[in-house]
Amino acid sequence: MRILLFCENKYAIDILSPLQREAEKGDHHVLWYVHRKRIENFPLKDSVKWTNSIQEAYDFAPEAVFCPGNIVPYYLSGVKIQIFHGYAAEKKDHWVIRRYFDTYFTQGPFFTQGFEKLAKKYRDFEVVETGWPKQDWIKEHFHDFDSQKEELLQKHGKKTMVLYAPTFSPSLTSLPHLKEALADFVKQRDVLLLLKFHPLTKQEWIDEYKELARQEKDIIWIDQNNVTKFMLMSDVMISDTSSTIYEFLLLNRPVITFRAASKEFYWEDIQETSQLCQAYDKVLTDKESIAKRQWVVDNYDPYLDGKVCERMLQAAQDYIGRHGVPESRKLNIWRKYTSIKTFGNVKRR
Repeated sequence: MRILLFCENKYAIDILSPLQREAEKGDHHVLWYVHRKRIENFPLKDSVKWTNSIQEAYDFAPEAVFCPGNIVPYYLSGVKIQIFHGYAAEKKDHWVIRRYFDTYFTQGPFFTQGFEKLAKKYRDFEVVETGWPKQDWIKEHFHDFDSQKEELLQKHGKKTMVLYAPTFSPSLTSLPHLKEALADFVKQRDVLLLLKFHPLTKQEWIDEYKELARQEKDIIWIDQNNVTKFMLMSDVMISDTSSTIYEFLLLNRPVITFRAASKEFYWEDIQETSQLCQAYDKVLTDKESIAKRQWVVDNYDPYLDGKVCERMLQAAQDYIGRHGVPESRKLNIWRKYTSIKTFGNVKRR
């Protein structure tokens, strides 16, 4: 099977990489499409076959296109598969059907139920529950960073590692509010705080928090792109309305958010910055919080067996076996325009 891994944004690299490794085990040919403007330095450039030319991606004639983003060019061949960029069900665009995809590979029962309802409404895509590919990487590397964590904690004389991973969205982020509260937090509690920001975060906020890390010895600024590594190292997460909340909850570890835009809370949400220390004390041992985290594991993504990508490749082959390889995706004029505006056009065969 010819597989195109459609990588529009930096966050997609860690989501798609487990599919690359699984495909290498079988008789598959893999090509990465990497968006030239949004990913200037592709970290896998020396280890995988890739292109930043949409024409080359088209000429590759893929049979399956795996995409964690919202748009994939309609003119590419192959079954177009939405594999999602996270678990943030409270974000409205998570449930928007843009008609670009032939099938949705969902993370767990909660998402499957929602998209099956939408599939009955739109009647032009399928839904398969596979789990999320990033969980395969987590399964494989779960304890890889234990020694690094212990070295950092010992160096700073701390017992607990806390990760602050806010969203970049100006309307949802906690960045303008939490700086002083975080500085007080590390002084009042026995914690080492890691700052790991989204790649699209405003530079002014990055600069402001880098300066905070320079001033406070128990706050560490993280420049590396792989947020999952630091989630595995951390005992507690502080965030806001970010999809990383659910990734962390699936590790069965506590989360604190500041004014999260959610209708259902499976973690501790605070409305005032002064509540941060109290919330931290509560989430470590609160039985109700532990039960809510388990519900997330059971319903959002119970597939922590390391076989998600295996299921995804099998499901793609099954689709092709039943429907053949789509030559393109039928769309209305507006969706076609959006696709071409975002990725450019190609010379058709």
